[in-house]
Amino acid sequence: MSQLRLNPLTGRWVTVSVDRLARPDEFLRERQPVETGPTRPCPLCPGHEEATAPSLEADGRAGEWSARVVPNRYPAFDGSEPMAVRNLGPVFTEAPASGIHEILVYRRRHDGGWADLDDGEAGQVMTALRDRFEDHARITAVRYTQAIVNHGKEAGASLAHPHGQLLGVPFVPGEVAEEEAGFRRFDGSCLLCTMAEAERDAGERVVHDGDGVLVVCPYWSGAPFEMLVVPDTHEPHLASADEDALAGAGRALRTVLRRLRDGVGDVAHNLVFHTLPHRHQDPFHWHVHVLPRVQSIGGFEQGTGVPINIVAPERAAARLSG
Repeated sequence: MSQLRLNPLTGRWVTVSVDRLARPDEFLRERQPVETGPTRPCPLCPGHEEATAPSLEADGRAGEWSARVVPNRYPAFDGSEPMAVRNLGPVFTEAPASGIHEILVYRRRHDGGWADLDDGEAGQVMTALRDRFEDHARITAVRYTQAIVNHGKEAGASLAHPHGQLLGVPFVPGEVAEEEAGFRRFDGSCLLCTMAEAERDAGERVVHDGDGVLVVCPYWSGAPFEMLVVPDTHEPHLASADEDALAGAGRALRTVLRRLRDGVGDVAHNLVFHTLPHRHQDPFHWHVHVLPRVQSIGGFEQGTGVPINIVAPERAAARLSG
C-alpha cells in the first residue's frame, strides 16, 4: 500500500510508493524508454492482452482494439479505504494512498505517439478518457482524476509502447486547487474563455484554431514551446464534455504534436489533462497542458517555483503555427 505524507511547509501531499521500485529498469536513464524483444514481449501490444489484467475499457475485441484501459500493475494509488488522516507527531501527518491507477493504451502500434493518431483514433481515445472519468466520479473516495501522457524517457515513460495513465486520488492536488482559486479570483465570466478571446485578438501566440479548439503558447509560458489546449465549448468537467468537443480536442492535440515534432524534433513531452474535481461546482474550464521537455530545470526554478523560459511564447508559436 502506498502512503500519503503531508509536507507542512507547502500544505501539499507527497506520495510514498516503494512498491513501484519493482518496475523494470528503475533508475536507468537512457534517452528512450527501454525496448522489448523476443524474450520480453511488450505487454501493451495487440495479441499480448493476457499479460495485463482484463480491460476496463476497450473499443474492440481482444487484438482488434484501437484503445483500451487496464489496471496498472504497479499502482501508486490503490484500494477503497477512505482518506483517514493520522497525526504521528507535530510535523508527521499521513494518510493511505487509496484510489485508482490505470493505464490508457491509446495506440495499437508499438511506436509513435499521439501525433500519429488518425481522426477516428484521436476521438476514441478522448471518449475512453471521458468514460473512465465518469466511472471514477462514482467512487466517493476518489476526489480527483488526473490523466497524463508521458512521451519519452525524459518525460517519465517506463515503456516504449504509447500509453497514458489515469490516477484517481483521494484529495485535490495542489496544482489543481491553485487553478480553481485562479478561476474564482478572476473578475469576469470565465478565465480561459476570456483568455481565448484575447489570444485570438492578439494573434501572435496562436498555434492552432480549429475543430472547436484553440491552442496557444500562453502569455505566461514557463517553458519553451509550452502549449495550452482550450475547447471553445465552456465545460468545467471533462466527463461532461460532448463528443464534438472531445474529438476536436483529440485532433487538435494530434495536430500540434505533429508540428512540435516537425519544428523542434521528437522531443520528450507530457500531456496533462486538467478538469474540475469530482462533485465540485466551482468556476472552471477543462483544458490540456502540453509540456515539452527541451530545457532542464535548475536550482533556482526548484528552489523558488519560478520558471525561467528561454524561448518567448511569441517566438515559439511562430515556429509551431505552420
